[in-house]
Amino acid sequence: MATAVTRLTLFLSTDTPQQRRRCTEFKLSTALSPSQTRLSLPSISSATSTRRRRLGVSCQTAGTQPKGVSDAEFGTEFGQDRLLKVPVSNIRNFCIIAHIDHGKSTLADKLLQMTGTVQKREMKEQFLDNMDLERERGITIKLQAARMRYVLESEPYCLNLIDTPGHVDFSYEVSRSLAACEGALLVVDASQGVEAQTLANVYLALENNLEIIPVLNKIDLPGAEPNRVTQEIEEVIGLDCSNAIYCSAKEGIGIKEILNAIVKRIPPPKDTADKPLRALIFDSYYDPYRGVIVYFRVIDGSIKKGDRIYFMASGKDYYADEIGVLSPNQLQVDELYAGEVGYLSASIRTVADARVGDTITHYTRKAENSLPGYEEATPMVFCGLFPVDADQFPELRDALEKLQLNDAALKFEPETSSAMGFGFRCGFLGLLHMEIVQERLEREYNLTLITTAPSVVYRVDCVNGDTVECSNPSLLPEPGKRRSIEEPFVKIEMLTPKDYIGPLMELAQDRRGEFKEMKYITENRASITYELPLSEMVGDFFDQLKSRSKGYASMEYSFVGYRESELIKLDIQINGDPVEPLATIVHKDKAYAVGRALTQKLKELIPRQMFKVPIQACIGSKVIASETLSAIRKDVLAKCYGGDITRKKKLLRKQSEGKKRMKAIGKVDVPQEAFMAVLRLEKEVL
Repeated sequence: MATAVTRLTLFLSTDTPQQRRRCTEFKLSTALSPSQTRLSLPSISSATSTRRRRLGVSCQTAGTQPKGVSDAEFGTEFGQDRLLKVPVSNIRNFCIIAHIDHGKSTLADKLLQMTGTVQKREMKEQFLDNMDLERERGITIKLQAARMRYVLESEPYCLNLIDTPGHVDFSYEVSRSLAACEGALLVVDASQGVEAQTLANVYLALENNLEIIPVLNKIDLPGAEPNRVTQEIEEVIGLDCSNAIYCSAKEGIGIKEILNAIVKRIPPPKDTADKPLRALIFDSYYDPYRGVIVYFRVIDGSIKKGDRIYFMASGKDYYADEIGVLSPNQLQVDELYAGEVGYLSASIRTVADARVGDTITHYTRKAENSLPGYEEATPMVFCGLFPVDADQFPELRDALEKLQLNDAALKFEPETSSAMGFGFRCGFLGLLHMEIVQERLEREYNLTLITTAPSVVYRVDCVNGDTVECSNPSLLPEPGKRRSIEEPFVKIEMLTPKDYIGPLMELAQDRRGEFKEMKYITENRASITYELPLSEMVGDFFDQLKSRSKGYASMEYSFVGYRESELIKLDIQINGDPVEPLATIVHKDKAYAVGRALTQKLKELIPRQMFKVPIQACIGSKVIASETLSAIRKDVLAKCYGGDITRKKKLLRKQSEGKKRMKAIGKVDVPQEAFMAVLRLEKEVL
């Protein structure tokens, strides 16, 4: 006898919406005759018992996984109920931390799929990485939140996941997500082992008193050594890995064990729903139709749709038009209480009113103290951003304000340049951060920008006792007014296989690095620590690190303070006039090499004039490198086809006097292409 098995989803209504229950699984087994039909349904309620007897329904307890039903199918059924409330004791807030390219996004995809949060037909790789840039580069740039529902031992749980970036330049995103969680999954590649950013993120998590669950990913790779990596984690980080989870996010191995560990090992948030509302803003973005959309974690109290809310730092109040959860798309709800993560729309049009780190409370029942928020991000790298079209300056300002809402580590202030007009001096956490911000401004806000060479902030001690912070060479005080110049130093830790120790130490020494220590983490891997100037790392240091180690080494750095150095201002003079946008602050030992490279490049790029143009690199009044752009010569002797030599001399003398007068009053226009090429050259040379 042939049997067809069909899966259906069915809702049965009861007296009240609260009693409405979802059927998780039933099978319709159809024999040859349509009249021979048997239904197997979960328990619904006593109110439907009569109807159930009439239909001949056999029921199971809600939340029990039927035999023969896969984890994915069972999760898909219950994942649809993620808007249903659970007790605070059943909420788990966690994030995923790891080094770049260790499989965070793939693991997040599998968790969303296993819990039924995202349907199979909607699923795509890097689901939470919703920016084009993230997909193109294969990295996570923005933290993303997602609410999942998971059933363990017939008990429903609400899991709030926050996916975090792995690159060192986005560590501020990681610190903000950690403040909204009680636990973290530490993902380590089973073939690569502990990397530099793994350590940095773990220390951030330990500072926030998070429960850390070690997860060894990519165990399906041929080169995976989970036992060695487990030992490495215990030795380097000091975490107990006796209950570490082995998984392969790509193959779906160990995903259910991870979900069970999240429920059993991560503590629930504190039940403080009866206290006055305090919610921490951990992210936000600007929507052109709805205004500022705020992502927050409710720490105390509860918030309802229509409540009048108050932002404690900015002092502004609004009505909450819409509240909801991120799952991962925005789903509206009527109320959120302590421990939950959600979003808020209140028609906030002024970008400065709802900053990341602010505390939300009720206008009528204000909390006594605001939440600690976050430490201010310290920019490490600075550059100038100028619109190619001067009319786009107001648009650039608006775009930077909106982007700062979404990227709290970005800092900017207005700047004027004689060569490029009005623009902004922007501060970033690193070179990749700078590159990403520039691309986002151009893509998301349709701007065409010129970026100056990256620089750092120098501290100048003046003769009169003042201390001046200078991020632009044109703001540097005159040599007679300054006593000394200090530059920022960073402590850099490089983790590398032992075969590449020599090339990496040579790289650090070339960049004025000061050796601190070297230790072997395992038999084949070493940690090298240096202190070196940030200005030396701003260029191509990371690229050199990867190329010299064939991609195996990783690095992590932290700011250690300012130190006095022999720094000088290198000016570029064209036809005797200093060109401020091309001035740079360099170390005395590198001044000649930089000056020579700049003058040679400018000679190629500046168009020839009717007079001779000297291009000079100067330290004060001393010229250290010089090139000369030869004049365009007009053949004034062409008409002299004979006659006395004095006629020719007279014409040549008249020409030279004209050139001398032209040089005295003539002005050399440096084309925009020359500025751009020289800025690129500065990045290479410095």
